[in-house]
This record gives sequence, C-alpha cells and structure tokens, in this order.
Amino acid sequence: MLRILLAEDMHMVRGALVALLADEPDLAVVAEAATGDAVLPAALEHRPDVAVVDYDLPGCDGLAAATAIRQRLPSCRTLILTGHSRPGVLRRAIAAEVDGFLLKDAPPERLAEAIRRVAAGERVIDPKLAAATLNLPPCPLTVREGEVLRLVEDGAGPKDVAARLHLSTGTVRNYLTSIVLKLDARNTTDAVRIARAADWI
Repeated sequence: MLRILLAEDMHMVRGALVALLADEPDLAVVAEAATGDAVLPAALEHRPDVAVVDYDLPGCDGLAAATAIRQRLPSCRTLILTGHSRPGVLRRAIAAEVDGFLLKDAPPERLAEAIRRVAAGERVIDPKLAAATLNLPPCPLTVREGEVLRLVEDGAGPKDVAARLHLSTGTVRNYLTSIVLKLDARNTTDAVRIARAADWI
C-alpha cells in the first residue's frame, strides 16, 4: 500500500482527489495539507511514500514545499500538480528536482498511474508540457538581468533597483539597455511583457 500526502488548497478539489484515490486498492491518502507551510510538518509526521503537491499553494509554494521534503525526508517522492501549462513552470520544477509533474487537466486515471511510477523511482512529466518545453528557446537573460527585470515588473525604477541590488544607477540602466536589446523589445515595459510571456521571469 502506497501512502500518499495530498496538498491542495481548494477544499473541493482536494476532496475530489481524495475520493478518486480512495478507489485505488493500492493507494491510501494518509495526510492532507491546505497550505505550503503545512506540507513538511505533515510529511514528517505521517511519513508518506509520495507527496502530491499543488504548485500554487498559499504560504510557501508547492516547489518550495517539495524541496523541503526532499531535504528533510528523502524517502518521500514528490509529484507536482499544476493548472499552469507554461514551460517555464516545468523548468523550475525540474530545477527543484521534483520526481513528477502533471497538469491538472490530465485524465483522472493518469494521477494514480503517475503516483505509482514516481513511487517506483521513475520521473514522470506531462508529455504535452515536456514537448512545449523542448521547443522553447533558452532564456537569453543573465541571472542578474532577470533580477533587474523582475524588480522593474514590480514597479521599481532604476534608482530603486540600484539600491535593492547594491548597484549604481548607471549599471542598472546598462542592464536595462542590454535586456531591451536581447529581447528585441521596444522599451522596458515591452521587455517585461516578452519575458513574462516566455516565462523567463
């Protein structure tokens, strides 16, 4: 019997998933969590074989919760569920070393199959999202340029960005010029739009 921790903040969705998994003779939901902050304590208390974690949890997000499980309870495998079909979401999940990644609109039987495969040591990735990710060009921005653009997206001006990143205002302006050129954008607002659409920030 595989022991499952299910983390989903929407009560109706979580209830439906629990009911779905209850029909599987070899799966048992032994713990539930409604927030990211509750995931690790529940995992440490109940010691599940697989944690099925929603990507968009309140508190710490699903990836942070999965990372905490991997560090503190490495015997527990992690499967992320998401409604986001953006390739960048999958890239972040892979970087976080989750064991599985499944879209919420997948057929219900695929969830039970994914749990079994993840528990068996396989890495399970939604095939549609994997194909989209393979076809996505790599992010042309450096890590620092990404940081600068995220702050601009949040409404920070060059002086604010400079203060937050401990840079000179001139350096920030140089980064912004480079970003606009790399993304072939009209201006920084357009650069934010392009980068966000490609899930680079």
